[in-house]
Amino acid sequence: MYKERVTWVHHWGDKTFSFRTTRNQSFRFNAGEFAMIGLEADGKKILRAYSVASAPWEEHLEWLSVKVQDGELTGKLQHLKEGDEVILMPKCTGTLRNEALTPGGTLWMLATGTGLAPFMSLIRDVDTLEQWDKINIVHSVRERHELAYYEQLNTNFVNTDINEMVQAVLKYRPIVTGEGDERITRQLWREALLVHPGDKVMICGNMRFNEDMIAWCEHMGMREGTMKNPGEYVLERAFIDPS
Repeated sequence: MYKERVTWVHHWGDKTFSFRTTRNQSFRFNAGEFAMIGLEADGKKILRAYSVASAPWEEHLEWLSVKVQDGELTGKLQHLKEGDEVILMPKCTGTLRNEALTPGGTLWMLATGTGLAPFMSLIRDVDTLEQWDKINIVHSVRERHELAYYEQLNTNFVNTDINEMVQAVLKYRPIVTGEGDERITRQLWREALLVHPGDKVMICGNMRFNEDMIAWCEHMGMREGTMKNPGEYVLERAFIDPS
């Protein structure tokens, strides 16, 4: 178990926030994976699965979280400030890996809410940027202020070392359902979001979204991929109570 110090906190609105921590030099992960992170409170460890939002090459770790006011963990986590301490388990895993998809073509990253987190890691990963001809990130939220990382994605990470690489491949599509935008699944069914044969899909969102996406992918004849048997789509199945 590692103990990491909070170095930055940003609240996107009343429902989501991001924070950065220090990174133990021995902590290793692949873009798209998650780890168990949390707090020690009242003599016990409270841990939840969180996708790493930072890239594997970055010296810090970044996380994107919901706020649940009476949640056992997020009820406390949302009040983090610089200098606070969190605990982190050393093992990382996850299914949102480039290697679980058959190579080549266009990659679609489809997310709702904080499901964007693993895609923030992947889009900043040089190996991901070099593997795909085009990358479409589609992020659906209820309210506009929930569009975490909007500026970074909308400007292709301007003034960073990866700006030109990201600009060459990324198309960012924010969806705000509270302003009348159709949900991702609805847009896919009526081909407003046009996924071509040979395109690959990564999925990360709430349970209903994931279930609807599985149905759509299977209807399209796509196979779910694994590290042993790559396919045309992958999704993160490691969901627990977000509190």
